[in-house]
Amino acid sequence: MSQRTLPLFPLGTVLFPGGPLSLRIFEARYIDMVGRCLREAGGFAVVLIVEGQEAGSGALTTAAVGTEARIVDFNRLEDGLLGITCVGAERLRVVRAWRQEDGLNLGEVAPVDPDPVVAVPEDCAHLPEALRRLYPELGPTYAWVTPRFEDAGWVGNRLAELAPLEPAVKQGLLELADPVERLRYLAPLLRIEPGATDA
Repeated sequence: MSQRTLPLFPLGTVLFPGGPLSLRIFEARYIDMVGRCLREAGGFAVVLIVEGQEAGSGALTTAAVGTEARIVDFNRLEDGLLGITCVGAERLRVVRAWRQEDGLNLGEVAPVDPDPVVAVPEDCAHLPEALRRLYPELGPTYAWVTPRFEDAGWVGNRLAELAPLEPAVKQGLLELADPVERLRYLAPLLRIEPGATDA
């Protein structure tokens, strides 16, 4: 697929392909962006903030690789703000970025190859089993996520987004091209022992 232009949504968190993201929208530039995405059935790119703040109009540096977010649900929250639920689609590389007069960041983005679909290796077989046990407790946001416990990339992405890791570490995991390498990086960090069962 050729390069295209998408709105950029800088955040202090990393969105992984296939994963959920809930946002409270209050700035006019993002309310307009959500309206346009809904009208055009389009998405926006979530990119990690490397330096600066997500609110306001000051200088901002973001990671070069992000994930396209697709809106799957929206509602008005109790505080009157707009709430949206998104699911991560494909990874993207930001080739060029600029800011519109209304403050909305835009980017020319190119697709990053998706994870190849490969089986979970035997030395990591305990990870999808632990995730399977945890899954019913993850709340309504994960109702929009289709389980694929046999896919190393999907399992690694879910564990990476759920793990209490620094955003920069999660960004590095997002950028890994090998889903098995991602799983093997996570395995010792999560302290999930092979053969462990619920108490």
